[in-house]
Amino acid sequence: MSRKSFLHGRSGTCAAALLITTSLLLSGCGAGTGAADAQAAEKDAKAEKVDAVPVEAVAASRRAVAASYTGTAALEARAESQVVAKTSGVALAVLVEEGQAVRAGQPLVRLDPDRARLAVAQSEAVMRKLENNYQRAQKLIGQQMVSAADVDQIKYDVENARAQYRLATLELSYTTVVAPISGVIASRSIKTGNFVQINTPIFRIIDNSRLEATLNVPERELATLRAGQPVTLLADALPGKSFPGVVDRIAPVIDAGSGTFRVVSGFGEDAEGLQPGMFGRIRIDYDQRADALVVPRLALLDDGEPAVFRVRAGKVARVPVKLGYAEGPWVEIRDGLAEGDQVVTAGKVALRDGTAVQVIGAKPTATAAAVPAKKAESRQ
Repeated sequence: MSRKSFLHGRSGTCAAALLITTSLLLSGCGAGTGAADAQAAEKDAKAEKVDAVPVEAVAASRRAVAASYTGTAALEARAESQVVAKTSGVALAVLVEEGQAVRAGQPLVRLDPDRARLAVAQSEAVMRKLENNYQRAQKLIGQQMVSAADVDQIKYDVENARAQYRLATLELSYTTVVAPISGVIASRSIKTGNFVQINTPIFRIIDNSRLEATLNVPERELATLRAGQPVTLLADALPGKSFPGVVDRIAPVIDAGSGTFRVVSGFGEDAEGLQPGMFGRIRIDYDQRADALVVPRLALLDDGEPAVFRVRAGKVARVPVKLGYAEGPWVEIRDGLAEGDQVVTAGKVALRDGTAVQVIGAKPTATAAAVPAKKAESRQ
């Protein structure tokens, strides 16, 4: 082989090797650029995910809501009586026990009547004697055998004897102690054989057929509360139950010292299970809206004027709202929101106007997934 041919062959081989090496280098650079783009996209996606604050949200909805005044009070029996003995004597028989229902006029205790009966017999004998004397004087006055003054004196004595007889009869009736009102025996302080002194309390009767609760209401509510408005009572002793009632009466004057007026609510036949002395929470409804836009109370921000965080497109915006009536866990929104608007109820502390959020239980928004895709496309 000539020298020229050898040099020509060697140069061709070097050129081919150089071409292959260049291709490999370019291929490696392209692969490195694609991997870098993928890593950047993944990093952006993670950053976007970290920035989204998890929150709980509820949609504004419509429901009936009532305007009400609430307070606490103890239940009292509408009627109560301390039964006292109107005469003295030994209790021969106690006819009722605690917890027993009684009617007005029903005998409760029988006291020893012997002394009272003797007093009745004595006063009756005196009365009969004087009545006979008066009848004889009436006959003699026509014969002018007695004076008119003597007849008048006898007549006076007769009337006095009749009064003494009626008093003795009344004392005899007191030996049977009767119930002054209908109700239930709440307490008994005597036993058979005890000596009972006059005016000594021996029974306590309460009429629990209708219970009452008295609220001392601020004077600003005077224009809103009226007799006949519906009342709902929740008793601590009977959890899970509510009892309907009605405003029975309202005091016509305001106490100057406390600035309050008395509102008495009554609970009747539907109050089965309630007892005097129970403590209860009372709500008086004075107005109602059947189709109000409401959100949970938890959605309200507590940093000034009424406002909520509304969720739209994966971000929150602070929205001022105008409040209406409040009932239980709900509050009416008069202005600022529309039906279906999502408002944050949990996780509000970490939020600011414009913060990205992820609603717990909702599907992730497409925006966060679309951003890295667009960035990857731009790099290509």
